[in-house]
Amino acid sequence: MPSEQAAARPPDRVYVWVWLPGATEPVVAGVLSRVGTIIVFRYAQSYQALDKAVPLYLPELPLGDAVILPEPPRTLAGCIHDGTPDSWGMRVVLERPGLSEIEGVDELSPFTYMVESASDRFGALDFQLSPTEYVPRLPSAPLEELLSAVERVDAGEPLSPELASAIIAGSSLGGARPKVSLRSGDRSLIAKFSSRTDQYAVVKAEGVAMNLARRVGLDAAPTSVEECAGKDVLLVERFDRTPLDGERKMTVSALTVLGLDLASEGHYATYHDLADAIRQRFTKADATLRELFERMVFNICIGNTDDHARNHAAFWDGGAEELSLTPAYDICPQMRSGGEASQAMAIRPGGGGKLSNLANCLAAAPIYHLTANEARALIDAQLHVIRTRWDAACEETRLTAADRRRMWGTMVLNPYCLEGYDPVDD
Repeated sequence: MPSEQAAARPPDRVYVWVWLPGATEPVVAGVLSRVGTIIVFRYAQSYQALDKAVPLYLPELPLGDAVILPEPPRTLAGCIHDGTPDSWGMRVVLERPGLSEIEGVDELSPFTYMVESASDRFGALDFQLSPTEYVPRLPSAPLEELLSAVERVDAGEPLSPELASAIIAGSSLGGARPKVSLRSGDRSLIAKFSSRTDQYAVVKAEGVAMNLARRVGLDAAPTSVEECAGKDVLLVERFDRTPLDGERKMTVSALTVLGLDLASEGHYATYHDLADAIRQRFTKADATLRELFERMVFNICIGNTDDHARNHAAFWDGGAEELSLTPAYDICPQMRSGGEASQAMAIRPGGGGKLSNLANCLAAAPIYHLTANEARALIDAQLHVIRTRWDAACEETRLTAADRRRMWGTMVLNPYCLEGYDPVDD
């Protein structure tokens, strides 16, 4: 449940708690406080005294006694911002009775969003009002009840106190679409729901894309499309959790890896800059570059142009100061009215670097440590699997015949993606 302390007045400081690698209980890591328009961080002495203490992320937050300011133009360290509510989560927090009277419905402070959102957030961090007592905010409710709450929030309708409490389960997750976190046995899941503004079957479209991603050989999060109260729900298995209840994995977004501010610099994120970071800081760099290349190719083939830097992430091990790519997630075909399209992140430097076609990927092959022949073989293999396994993926996802016709050749394998590229099997 949200903290009653926060309902009394906006907090002036918030304590960051962290699950250290292998731990099932969190420890306090430090404190966030305001200095003018920015939020600074300072490690707790008790945390630094721990034998297993690791930096929350480098180079942003090195261990030490100093107050750490975010790198301009950021107002908050990226690794901490990764764990804060995004647009959907902020909408959910605003449903909390009384908050609008405290701060104004459009003016909640970042600290209020931190302590009013659920504790089951991205990665291994959480936010508390106390440096000594950890009180988890982990509301639970049946999926049907969560679906009802999501639909009311999506429609702008008021919630009962019970539904307002239940829907907090979705407040700590990123992205703009309706979602909640939940557990099923030893599995930690994210449930994604349709929106009243959807112009196509978004839930099933993402389901079939993730299904095909695994079929082409990508390391992609396990998913399934289920039915709840007559509505489609996409269940996504969380990669930042383990089957061991209570353990969390330290994780950062690619935006944080690239050192960019979401609001002012997010559009500058590129695949080729991420490739540079992989060469310098990731384990198994060559294999990771190949995986990144294959994800770019698949996004283009499947029509996912929403491949921005917060839809890529890396595990942070803290101790060895190395990163490793997480499984792929949030791969969803996007509506388009014509042929030409651009990816959210440029594949290569220079003019045309964002173009959503396979010839662009082929031209960029050396950046990802691939020869032209190697790149072509990877591309052709994906095209073959998508064409031959499309029907099977649609059947497994229960995509209707009408939705299949709507997606195939427009979102999926739009002719523009093949412009200037000649597959071997054509």
